[in-house]
Amino acid sequence: MAHPHPLFGGALDNKVTQTLARAFVELGYTAWRPNFRGVGGSDGTHDEGRGELDDLAAVIEYAKAEKPVLAGFSFGAVLQARLAQTVKPERMVLVGVALKHFEAPAVPADTIVIHGEEDTTVLLADVLEWARPQDLPVVVVPGADHFFHRRLHVLRAIVQNNWK
Repeated sequence: MAHPHPLFGGALDNKVTQTLARAFVELGYTAWRPNFRGVGGSDGTHDEGRGELDDLAAVIEYAKAEKPVLAGFSFGAVLQARLAQTVKPERMVLVGVALKHFEAPAVPADTIVIHGEEDTTVLLADVLEWARPQDLPVVVVPGADHFFHRRLHVLRAIVQNNWK
């Protein structure tokens, strides 16, 4: 589970990241929620996504996960999409993909993409523009903002109800 941007308060205890982790634990997975470098007492400093991508790869290696499930929120979703280019995941869940400031590559066709209808941090139009050429469905949560205030239960249900 990859958290939002560290320079804007993102950390492993972010409520969207925690909700994703709980959903996967309830599905029978082990959830890893590392802090990116320089967050919460971890070593290093923010590296514009380069070092953070290396950090996520190191977690996969440490966990000895051959076909990991990758999930992320905002900045973390972009990094997980990038990681999927080298680590072939079992499946992915990307929430509020931060496409306003970062580029994300195409993702596997069975990726679950979730976005808040009223997200003003990352516009739904930007996510749809990214998803359209991939024929990638986007699940839109009515009334949800970027942080899914009062909609975390809906987010959790979407993940669990759409899991194979």
